[in-house]
Amino acid sequence: MKNINIKAVLFLNYFVFAILLNSVGTVILQVQQNFGISKSSASVLEGFKDLPIAICSFILASFLPRIGIKNSMLAALFMVSCMCFVMPFSNDFWFFKLLFAIVGISFALIKISVFTSIGLVTRTDKEHSSFMGYLEGFFMIGVLMGNVLFSLFIDDHNPKSTQWLNVYWVLGAISALSFLFLFFSKLDEKGAKDEKTDLLGDLRNSISLFSYKKVLFFLLCAFLFVLVEQSFQTWTPTFYKEILKVPTSMSIQAGAVLAGAFALGRFLSGFFSKKFSWIYVVSFCVIGFAVSILLVLPLTHNVHIDSDTSWLNAPPVVYLFPLMGGLLAPIYPSINSVILASIPKYLHSAMSGLIVVFSAIGGTIGSVITGFVFQEFSGQQAFYLSLIPLSLLILSAIFMNRLKINSKN
Repeated sequence: MKNINIKAVLFLNYFVFAILLNSVGTVILQVQQNFGISKSSASVLEGFKDLPIAICSFILASFLPRIGIKNSMLAALFMVSCMCFVMPFSNDFWFFKLLFAIVGISFALIKISVFTSIGLVTRTDKEHSSFMGYLEGFFMIGVLMGNVLFSLFIDDHNPKSTQWLNVYWVLGAISALSFLFLFFSKLDEKGAKDEKTDLLGDLRNSISLFSYKKVLFFLLCAFLFVLVEQSFQTWTPTFYKEILKVPTSMSIQAGAVLAGAFALGRFLSGFFSKKFSWIYVVSFCVIGFAVSILLVLPLTHNVHIDSDTSWLNAPPVVYLFPLMGGLLAPIYPSINSVILASIPKYLHSAMSGLIVVFSAIGGTIGSVITGFVFQEFSGQQAFYLSLIPLSLLILSAIFMNRLKINSKN
């Protein structure tokens, strides 16, 4: 298979950052117990992760192909490897702010590079869409494995224990291994550059993207989707711990079940994107997820769970809640692939930067709003609020589907 080595490296890089990025929900739960941090204060970790992603993406997206796609990924992996090896010695909340700031900057470099590379290693729109679906599915496998990995280091009998920080030795080793694999891999980056322009021309090309209505509706879709997705991913462990009253390790494992549902949904999106138009896939998923919220959340009220509850004897709602993620999962890779396949390859880096920026802003706002409503009202009400952005999402997707981009321009 052509480009098999670099495709494998892209999967591995995405896997590493899936674990690091989506550990924020677990870390939020743990810092509340270890350092007595409130929910609203702990929720700022999402901002320390997402705002550097947005800022770095905005600044570098247009110029990244000139810096070098491979060089950017190597720099990102080097930074997170070093920070992971520092974390086992952390003894204050600010360490976690620094960790997620570095993870955010590094992920901006990785995601723009990976999204740009997809156009270089695929030949057709359907192959692009399928690879995007499988890549995002593998990202969720990383989220699943990350939740399981963190849960193995949790001491349920001593909530104040910081032994869970030893997980960062493992994460540092995985990051370093990914660095080595990438270092010895080859990537032809010629197609990612517009050789006829200079840096100023690259910037003008990026700004020109805002002149297309389809791009604007896409950015709104990306923002609304991640707003919903991150609120669920970040606050599921806390929801399980405080609303369903399950043990801490089981709360974190619930995040793994949610990630597993996301992974399955995204792998299926890689299959269905070859069979059906993206708008049918997105519409079905949005409506299905909204209906599942209305059916499942009422079951979480007045649930009695014993202290010795495990996955073998838990009530049905404990399983149903995270499985909803399977319906939400196919949306993101579907809309991303559609917009990237609509524009020339030399604009993929700039477009990827915009994807990362609006996704990061949506993730931060979603997590902060959910944390505030969770603290002031209830976890159920926090998740019911997602029905509003879901309604706007399906409307934006419909408008986006009706618009075209003339790639010759």
